[in-house]
Amino acid sequence: MFTPLTAEWTVRAVDGDAPGELVGSWFPATVPGCVTTDLMAQGVIADPYLDENEQSCEWIGRTRWEFTTQFELPGDVAPGERIDLVCLGLDTVATITVNGALVAETSNMHRSYRFDIGHLASAGRNRLAVVFDAPVSYAEQASKEIGPRPHVNLHPFNAVRKMASSFGWDWGPDLASAGIWKPVGIDRWRTARIESVRPIVGVDFDEATKRRGATRARQGRVAVHVELERTDAEPLVLCARVGDADGRVELPPGATCAAVELVVPDAALWWPVGYGAQPLYDLDVDVRRLDGSVVDGWHGRVGFRTVELDTSIDAVGHRFVIVVNGVEIAVRGANWIPDDCFVARVDRARYARRLGDAVQANMNLLRVWGGGIYESDDFYDLADELGLLVWQDFLFACASYAEEEPLRGEVVAEATEAVTRLAVHPSLALWNGCNENLWGHEDWGWKESLGERSWGSGYYFEILPEIVGRLDPSRPYSPGSPWSFSRDIHPNDPDNGTMHVWDVWNERDYGAYRQYAPRFVSEFGFQGPPAWSTLTRAVHDEPLAVDGPALRCHQKAEDGMGKLARGLEHHFPQPRSMDDWHWATSLNQARAVTVGVEHWRSLSPRCAGTIVWQLNDCWPVVSWAAVDGDGKRKPLWYALRHSYAPLLLTIQPRDGALALVVVNDGGEPWSGAVQVTRSRFDGALAATHELVMAAEPGEIAAILLPSSIARSGDEASEVLVAQVADGSVPRAVWFYAEDKDLALAPQDLEASMDATRGRCLVRVRARGVHRDVALLADKLHPSARVDEMLVTLLDGETATFEVTADADLDWTLLTGPSVLKSANQLLHPAPLEPTSLNPTSQGPRGAS
Repeated sequence: MFTPLTAEWTVRAVDGDAPGELVGSWFPATVPGCVTTDLMAQGVIADPYLDENEQSCEWIGRTRWEFTTQFELPGDVAPGERIDLVCLGLDTVATITVNGALVAETSNMHRSYRFDIGHLASAGRNRLAVVFDAPVSYAEQASKEIGPRPHVNLHPFNAVRKMASSFGWDWGPDLASAGIWKPVGIDRWRTARIESVRPIVGVDFDEATKRRGATRARQGRVAVHVELERTDAEPLVLCARVGDADGRVELPPGATCAAVELVVPDAALWWPVGYGAQPLYDLDVDVRRLDGSVVDGWHGRVGFRTVELDTSIDAVGHRFVIVVNGVEIAVRGANWIPDDCFVARVDRARYARRLGDAVQANMNLLRVWGGGIYESDDFYDLADELGLLVWQDFLFACASYAEEEPLRGEVVAEATEAVTRLAVHPSLALWNGCNENLWGHEDWGWKESLGERSWGSGYYFEILPEIVGRLDPSRPYSPGSPWSFSRDIHPNDPDNGTMHVWDVWNERDYGAYRQYAPRFVSEFGFQGPPAWSTLTRAVHDEPLAVDGPALRCHQKAEDGMGKLARGLEHHFPQPRSMDDWHWATSLNQARAVTVGVEHWRSLSPRCAGTIVWQLNDCWPVVSWAAVDGDGKRKPLWYALRHSYAPLLLTIQPRDGALALVVVNDGGEPWSGAVQVTRSRFDGALAATHELVMAAEPGEIAAILLPSSIARSGDEASEVLVAQVADGSVPRAVWFYAEDKDLALAPQDLEASMDATRGRCLVRVRARGVHRDVALLADKLHPSARVDEMLVTLLDGETATFEVTADADLDWTLLTGPSVLKSANQLLHPAPLEPTSLNPTSQGPRGAS
């Protein structure tokens, strides 16, 4: 029985860069946790997420730390009983002792450990101590010993198997910490224990069931592979049950592995969200003695589905299409990073909120990025329930990695454990070897600096695919992202495989997204600030300014503020206040990503999906995220919900003309009459046109609009609107010029309210055209959230917004100019006190 050790932990600084008064001084520690949060709890350091406090915490990563506790072994040790110390997560380079005797030395955050301590522990109280090397100092020394290799950012994170982003990234702080980040405890057992269960699921279809919308297959199959550890040679029986199917295998004396084959007739099919239901079957595994008594047990859930990756060559190049149950999935996804720098703070409730954000934004896939961690079981359990596909990177990102020992052995061990642990989850759709390392080796000057040294290709093309093929043969593998699926083609080639589009954010206006026609976009994005309440909670510059020192600390991208400013130039006047800057850059982020998503969706089936960078943040920061570090939904989130709608109507430029495109990712055929109108901003009708469109499930329909309706006689004062007669699809709106060149009138919105405790309905009526009307409700209270945002209103039109909050508020403030926003405001700013808005360059460039 596993008994977690959570009480009476203490920690002290052993040596290193810690202040002298801390060295040798013990203070309480929380396990699971890390030393940084322990220091915060004791008031030793200020919250590193606030202001410039990050910089005053650098010494933590250059200090050795000792964690200690005591545990008891009640009762006598029975004959044949094992006493194991189980460490599910140690961050990272650790020396473990029990009663002063060495147990082990470990050096991998991404794997678990189990040690027999029966010869070291006594029946009374025992002392457990874990000493962690200083992570930054260790990485620097390890890099020298194995030979320095190229990497992004400051520290050689590629020399140690620790969460890469903990050393700082272009969206994350440099806060490398140490500690016991997952449960640790004592496991007492005898005879045998289940070491691992690895279910391999298969589905047998017939012609009637291998189709979209099918609810059942002819039968489902589960091959339950079980590994055991044993203390004696007693014969045993392995039993497994799923649904109404059960099976058993006799284990001869000493046998440590076996498989049970189970068949479930008429199995209910698991589908990604939007394609069907997500039925899950309980899978129970027991090891029994011949008399029927249970020795050990395991419980999990499986879903019956197949998953394939179609990389076949068509007339353009290599496709990249995820296929579930024989149906091609149009991927609408986001990249996922650790939701907190201190990952032990992320619990199931937080995962549920964040994955809920994804589903409610019409996403069907999250890519777990390779600079983070293999997330906890809660993440994948929730993805199973919600129908969110998971693309799982192996943990290699933006660097070259030594293929020699000691790293090689650690990579094999962690990958083997990760594949074995996660194989049970139907949501897991793809294993991916690395993030940007194949691209980096080709384009970032690595070849010249590496010479003949190894750089990781052996992992991506040999070791990892062998592990996946052996342990999880039901799932596809890709060597990296981006990748063209040919060593003879550039890894970031738009015609082949996956592509990362980063020149737009770094160098070009976001309209350049329309110059790309990729097969699959697995990274692209545009920056914006966090929600106002998050920004002002974390940054206290006086006055709050773009070039303020604390805000600079919360912008980690190279020349990030400069890129934001240049990104605005083509679209909006220069903001005159901090409030305008925050709204303009937030809106510009939403607009930029909308252009990319809707353009690429309109290219289906050539482009089979987009994965925006990024869903979430790990702290309060100016970044590419749709949901900020405090869990607030930015305008980008609302834009994604619209652009990722299963049924999308969008107007796209095509060869000097305009096309109306219907994208149907839904499960039913769609057809309808579409009314297209071109009108002046004052409401006068300039032209009208009606057409009928139809799109089958998984298809698009595109019609070039006649010039009589599409061509404007006054681009500054006209707007084109396409609207389905029955309102079944949100309308599409096209402006002929950039905002700064439009003749939009000053904001003139009439608002009325219907308020109750914790809820307010705000009805807004527009006098004249108002583009992207929004309520920034969190300015009223951090808990306030609005149901909709970025609504364009024509003259006389109305929209109703619902605002909820965990407080009793003065709702009248919702209609003030700092909360009720539109693009019109940015063209006619109210006179305010001058604010410093000079963009400044930041730090060395990171990569995503």
